[in-house]
Amino acid sequence: MPKPKVTLVTSSDLPNLPADCDGLIEALEARGLDPRIAVWDDPAVDWEDAGLCVILTVTDFAERPDEFFTWAETVPRILNDPKVLRWSSDKHYLQELAARGMPTISTMWLEPERKLSKHQVHTRMPANGDFVIKSSLSSNRHSTGRYTALDARSRAAAIQHALNIMASGRAALVQRYLQSVDNRGEISMFFFNGLNSHAIEKEAILQTEVDPGRHARSRAFPHVVTVEERHLGDDVRNTLHEGIKELTGRDHLLLYCRVDMIHTEEGLKVLEVNLMDVNLYLSVVDGALENFADAIVVRAFW
Repeated sequence: MPKPKVTLVTSSDLPNLPADCDGLIEALEARGLDPRIAVWDDPAVDWEDAGLCVILTVTDFAERPDEFFTWAETVPRILNDPKVLRWSSDKHYLQELAARGMPTISTMWLEPERKLSKHQVHTRMPANGDFVIKSSLSSNRHSTGRYTALDARSRAAAIQHALNIMASGRAALVQRYLQSVDNRGEISMFFFNGLNSHAIEKEAILQTEVDPGRHARSRAFPHVVTVEERHLGDDVRNTLHEGIKELTGRDHLLLYCRVDMIHTEEGLKVLEVNLMDVNLYLSVVDGALENFADAIVVRAFW
């Protein structure tokens, strides 16, 4: 009996997968699968013969979203589901989560169709403190900019950053920078096939700067989930599945789901939910890679 094929899908800048996935191929082989790696836009790949396709890190999808999602819909067996991938790639899903009662970060949405002038963008920036600009459609390759309201040079860079995002046809998100990121870090919970696998605390240091292309530094550590964090993670997942059922007409078991959250003065808040192009931090927590390999095996033999 032939071994089930599994194709780990990546992009051309990571043809051998990111370092976080070191050992995944060997773990899948040890579990009786026939794994391989393929770049999503490689014309030489026969996706009809690729078996179960798992979207891992595809850092260039945000540059060609229509092409990427059109391709995803042609792949016979792909996880997560293409409609779910498309929906979760756009941070407007945060508005849906908030409308369903989830505690999300307060956000000013600068939509491209409003054709805001530089002055109008200026008036929508915070009047004091630090704040963050990010795009509604971005990948791991795309950075977030942190700026200071009272520094004219920094504020001008923030305005230009937002204008550049809107000029690309995407919404710009403006959020206050939460000092609790520096004090306590971000918490990420990871679920494989609906089961909690592991959690990490990320010490993110997003520098105040005028260059939005500069990357943040971050270190990640294993994290023991609190009761409050677990409850929020479960609430977010339940809310996600409500939205997925409305979107696709039926519910979907997600191969992987990452819920990012942060402790604030107002309580625990949802930062983002990641269902594609996601760092799973498999190398940070003992057993995480094995959990992911087990989850893939379950779906490969489904």
